[in-house]
Amino acid sequence: MSESTELTIDWAGLAPMVIVFVAAFAGLLVEAAVPKARRLPVQVALAVAALAGAFVAVVLNADKSGAVFNLGGTGLGSVIVDGPGLFLQGTIAILSIIAVLLLAERRTVRGGDFVAEAAVVADSAADVEQRREDGATEIFPLTLFAVTGMMMFVTAGDLLTMFVALEMLSLPLYLLCGLAKRRRLISQEAALKYFLLGAFASAFYVYGMAMLYGFAGTVDLAGINQAGVSSGQPRMLLYIGVAMIAVALLFKAAAVPFHMWTPDVYTGAPTPVTALMAACVKVAAFGGLLRVFNTGLSSSAWDWHLILTVIAVATMIGGAIFAVTQRNIKRLLAYSSIANAGYLLIGVIALGEAVGQTMFYLAAYGFTVIAAFAVVSLVRDGDEEATHLARWAGLGKNSPGTAVVFTILMLALAGLPFTSGFTAKFSLFSAALQADELGLVIVGVVSSAILAFPYLRVVVLLWLNEPAPDAPTVNLPSPMAGTVVAAGVAATLILGIAPGFLLDIVDQASTFLNT
Repeated sequence: MSESTELTIDWAGLAPMVIVFVAAFAGLLVEAAVPKARRLPVQVALAVAALAGAFVAVVLNADKSGAVFNLGGTGLGSVIVDGPGLFLQGTIAILSIIAVLLLAERRTVRGGDFVAEAAVVADSAADVEQRREDGATEIFPLTLFAVTGMMMFVTAGDLLTMFVALEMLSLPLYLLCGLAKRRRLISQEAALKYFLLGAFASAFYVYGMAMLYGFAGTVDLAGINQAGVSSGQPRMLLYIGVAMIAVALLFKAAAVPFHMWTPDVYTGAPTPVTALMAACVKVAAFGGLLRVFNTGLSSSAWDWHLILTVIAVATMIGGAIFAVTQRNIKRLLAYSSIANAGYLLIGVIALGEAVGQTMFYLAAYGFTVIAAFAVVSLVRDGDEEATHLARWAGLGKNSPGTAVVFTILMLALAGLPFTSGFTAKFSLFSAALQADELGLVIVGVVSSAILAFPYLRVVVLLWLNEPAPDAPTVNLPSPMAGTVVAAGVAATLILGIAPGFLLDIVDQASTFLNT
């Protein structure tokens, strides 16, 4: 092979994904080789070690910027190592460690939240019998495969690699959503809805990729950006391609009007899986959106700015208004997730001015929401989660510690000062103002005010209402679930009171390669 065509691979740049991917396959071998009674500790240790190793690899790559694959000295755009990609990979790794600990929780309900044999017919005699058994441990390699896809998604430099990553992160999640031990029919319905709508979204993505290839002659994001000013192909190909790609990415981000799956899936999926989706998938989805619109479509911003602005406004207002009407805590957090997707879209629309602040928002929101779902999993009516808000009345009198923790998380989601929610919104809205997006900021502030109402209503319910005679119990968590709650609350307070260190990091890591 001649020097000019020699392919070189930066294995250190690939290391975070390779570590997690290899650990996922090792987890499958554990399922085959390790006795069932010992699988849980082995799988948890393997998953946590792999994700910690991936985070270390990200830190060691901190000063890198360039293509992972090079042909004759020319970078191929398949996988890009740059500041935003590395920060988002590190964020996904840390949040995934916390999510794995929540997935491993077994003390709150006997055997955990996951079914032992997914193939058993729901609500049959065999299904009732297996509720006494420990849940399946295949959830851990499935989670690692999904995390590998997320890490690839935020560093993909062309649309084809991004599609592979999209499918890799999605397929394990479709399975995980349907593995709840109780209320299995609802869980399976959630998984089916997510799968069918996700398949439609993937089809839109592929069609959009074909249109953009027809317009630009390449699927490389940098090439598409260049074609935005130099291509002689009909502009309609660009419009259709951007629209189709945006549908798929906004579906993953749960933006209006592509959000309809979110409340049902968040409610039906096992709560640890919901936490994983609300935190890690949100980071991956917006990491992909930031990269596509900053490195692939910034030259054609005039063409998509208005429609994305309309979607952001609809998402912020729609999510907030629907959240006000909810009586189920998981559906409330689902519509909260939709409204927060609208705020994050402001950062996408503002382009380079707000990349760092958008990444800070993703990290801050991820820690808060994962802790919130962890607390939800602890408040129980017998073996079922007490998800109806009326059941949470007077929790502050029966379990003041849990109520204090949940109050802090609700105040953070409402964006009150001295919490990460306030810092994240303030920094994001400030960056948007610098990018001349005053209208979006005004809508964001109004939406935040509306959204504060359901959060504060929960706080009032916790402390000022009398508990019912048959009030739900708060199960004592194991050290793993306790760590999840403690980490989320600590991050929420630290990023609210002293966010400077992380804001400095995102400021230094906010420049995409080829921008």
